[in-house]
Amino acid sequence: MSVYIDPAVAGHLRGFEMPERLGFGTVMAPVMFRAVCQDGCWSGGELVPYAPLALDPAAKVLHYAQSCFEGMKAYRTLGGGVSLFRPERNAARMAHSAERLCMPAVPESLFMEGVRTITAYCANLVPASSGESLYLRPFLIGTQPDLAVSASTSYEFYVIASPSAAYHAGHMRLWVEREDSRAAVGGTGDAKVGGNYAASLLSISRLKARGYDQSLWLNPGNRHTVDELSGMNFFAVMEGELHTPRLNGSILEGITRDSLIQLADALGYTVHERDIDIDDLLALVKSGTCSEAFACGTAAIVSPVSLLGDGEQQYELAQVPGPVAEHLRQSLLDIQEGRAEDRFGWMEAVEPVTT
Repeated sequence: MSVYIDPAVAGHLRGFEMPERLGFGTVMAPVMFRAVCQDGCWSGGELVPYAPLALDPAAKVLHYAQSCFEGMKAYRTLGGGVSLFRPERNAARMAHSAERLCMPAVPESLFMEGVRTITAYCANLVPASSGESLYLRPFLIGTQPDLAVSASTSYEFYVIASPSAAYHAGHMRLWVEREDSRAAVGGTGDAKVGGNYAASLLSISRLKARGYDQSLWLNPGNRHTVDELSGMNFFAVMEGELHTPRLNGSILEGITRDSLIQLADALGYTVHERDIDIDDLLALVKSGTCSEAFACGTAAIVSPVSLLGDGEQQYELAQVPGPVAEHLRQSLLDIQEGRAEDRFGWMEAVEPVTT
């Protein structure tokens, strides 16, 4: 496939001024990648100026939530180059999410073309400070305009980008969510779809009023084993060993999670992927056997947990941030930013395009 570059792209890029304060995901690059699927046939991709989307009010995405997305980053590496982190895993996960929502998978070649193209043209917008990045958001939506409860026959695929500062979640205070469920067993828990995040908002609203930061979701089938946070996977450190919930169909297969498991093994840590009973976990935190806990995801990489709240009880972690979490975070960031050998072949260099 060849990408059509709108003639207005160059002017939009040249006229873009990077603000002094970036924040995370709040400043949008002035261009976006777009492709259309009609009756199963995909168009070629195009790079166009960033602009509002024109959607019919009856578009399926607005009524039946046919929408999935990915979150990924391009990093400024040692020496000034730009590299993507494991983009093929994002392509595969998006194909899985699309299948779950009865949407056509974006062909891997088109997905990769989209993230490479926007990264190449926005290379000058990749921040240079450690921990900063060009955050990429590929997404797929159903656009057919009718109200029948059926899959759309038309879809649009976009990749937008946001030059972003390092995301600092701080020391997170987690609320054990025993009342609500984020996604049902057999539902969309292992897919990256907007509905999962919408289903978490009521819990987040309630817990913030109590002084907490994120929900710790329990498995919706048994309501006593730990699943994940609303947008991050969960790890606990017990006597120097890592424990994380096994993938069970209601947990998103995080790319950062997978990377940390591989990296931890290479660094000599023992990793257990298993069911973690919430009451056992709280008892181990109370006794100090569980010395640290952290969440991981694309945005923050690793975020230490300082406290678990369960009803009227609070359980404080002994080490915040803990040495294991700090070691893993820095080791992964060193690979992403080119300071350490990429022993896993995770980084893909992108050649910048000058406009």
